[in-house]
Parts: sequence; structure tokens; C-alpha cells
Amino acid sequence: MKDKYSGLLKFLILLLVIIIAVWYFVPRTEKETAMPKYVLVIHGGAGTILPENMSAEREAAYREALGQALAAGEDVLKAGGSSLDAVSAAILVMEDSPLFNAGKGAVFNSEGINELDAAIMDGATLNAGAVSGVQRIANPVLLARAVMDNSGHVMLVGAGAENFAKEQGFEFVEPDYFYTDYRWGQLQKAKKAGAVILESDDDLIFLNKDHKYGTVGAVALDNHGNLAAATSTGGLTNKRYGRVGDTPIIGAGTYADNNSCAVSGTGTGEYFIRATIARNICALMEYKGLSLEQAAEVMVHDVLIRMGGDGGIIAVDAAGNIALKFNTTGMYRGFVVAGEEPVIGIYKD
Repeated sequence: MKDKYSGLLKFLILLLVIIIAVWYFVPRTEKETAMPKYVLVIHGGAGTILPENMSAEREAAYREALGQALAAGEDVLKAGGSSLDAVSAAILVMEDSPLFNAGKGAVFNSEGINELDAAIMDGATLNAGAVSGVQRIANPVLLARAVMDNSGHVMLVGAGAENFAKEQGFEFVEPDYFYTDYRWGQLQKAKKAGAVILESDDDLIFLNKDHKYGTVGAVALDNHGNLAAATSTGGLTNKRYGRVGDTPIIGAGTYADNNSCAVSGTGTGEYFIRATIARNICALMEYKGLSLEQAAEVMVHDVLIRMGGDGGIIAVDAAGNIALKFNTTGMYRGFVVAGEEPVIGIYKD
């Protein structure tokens, strides 16, 4: 009897050893092995961006600013912070830089006024916030976050958005905060050439292709597996007063869903709105089973081009895969993955 129980005990010990070995040495599922601890991707706009048109000093300035934005967002993620806080931190750096068409560097509309838009979305809850047409808020992405967290609404515009900002204790800046000689000069050139926005006989809007879309954006996957996206812009130089592009429209220029991906776009906003570019990238993954790379390729290099639009997107999915797609000659962009060195790009390289 003793030998019988001894044999059973040996069998159980052997079984336990096998189970432990399987647990430690058998590869995990594809999702477990593919998912990094965190991922952050940013863009600073797409358009006609060519090396021959860029001085070494200006290129260095862009690369430094993109690097600072990545570092700010990564600091949040490294500390275990949320993807929402990370995309906000990255965009704040770009909104505070005169290099990008957002916040401090926003372009002028046809009236010589800066009108700013921004949006943010939480992939875990599908909560979102957006503002459009604000004129005295230095960091519209923070106001968009406040709309999401504190208003009970998704989008507030113009004077209403600024009244809400007062209630939330935001500091207001004077209009000349946004003034730069570079942006003012762009407006004068655009007015002289009738560029950027041209009206046809049938009153449809056409956009001059020889310019840059300086919209900024960020998408992130945090240590908790949650996705977020945020986008901020000054719109188009010489745009009509009150024009709203894709940036603050959830599903057009900004979208995030933990079930698929987080997307931020930059380009001809009217086309991004019509094709709901950001949401459709997620939908192609969710309903057709496409990979992030495949879905982004379809929307940027098929649908958008077929419609006559141009621009680009950045995206990250729930497994940490990244897509940076653009059909222009360049896009200011960068990404960082946990434990790896940041990568920054400008041209088609």
C-alpha cells in the first residue's frame, strides 16, 4: 500500500513539473507576445515636405521639437500613466511650439484671425471631447479634455467653448499670442495667389496641393492596455471664417477604441470628414478582420486618393502595432516603443 501511494505521489510531482515547464517555456499567444508595455506615436502634419525646400537648421528644429514631444509623452507612460495623459502631454509640446500649425503656431483664417480646433478620445470608454473655433486658448487639447471629462457633451464651439473654458478656470491669452511673422506672411501670399482655398463656379471648395497641413496628433497604448488619440490644429491658411475641419470631428480626424485602434489624421479635412477616415480604419479591423497596416493602407492610399484628398494618419492598435501612412511627399512623425530608442521621420524614407 505504501508503494502504491509513493508511486502516486511521484506521478503527481512529475505532472506538476510538466505543468510548470509548459507555463514557462511554451510560447504565449500572439497577442501576449506582440503587446509591448507601451507605445506612443505622434505627427506634426503632412504635405509638400521636400529635403530641397528645408534648411538644415529648420529640419533640426523640427526633429528636436518632435523628440521633445515624444519624450514628454513617454515620461507619462514610463511612470505608469494613462494613454490619455500621454497624448495630452505630447501635444502640449507641439501646441507650445511656433513650428506646428496648432496652438502657438496656428495659421490665420481669411479674416486674419486664429481659430483653433482639438479633440481627444478614450479608447477604453469611447468617451470623447472636442472644441472648435476657439481664439484665446493656448492649449486647445486641454480644453477638449475638459469637455470630455466635465461637460457631459462631446463638442463645444466658438464662444460657447470659451465660456465653458472660463467656468473651468482656463487662462486666456491675447490674440497676438498666436502671431508669428511666418504665419502672417503665409496668409498674405495665400491671399495674393488665391491659394489654399479656391472657389469654383459651382461653389465647391478645392484646395491648393502645394502646401503643408500642420495639424499635430498623438496616439498611445499604455501599460494597462488602453488606447487614446488626440489631435490639435489651426486649420487651413486663408480658410473661411468659421470653417471646421476633420480634427474635432470624432471619427473623421480622431478616433480611439480598445477593440481596434487609435487614429489621428492630418490632411484635407473635408475629405477626411466625408470618408470618416479615422473610424473606418478601426471599422475595417473590427468588421473585416484587416490588420492595422492593411486598414490604414486602404483608407490613405485607396479611398482618400480616389476622392481627391491627401494627407496622412498615425495609428496604434491594441497589440501595439504601429501604422504611419501618408500619400504626400512627407509627414512630420515619430514613435517610441517601451525599451527602445525613439524614431523620428520627416520625408518618405
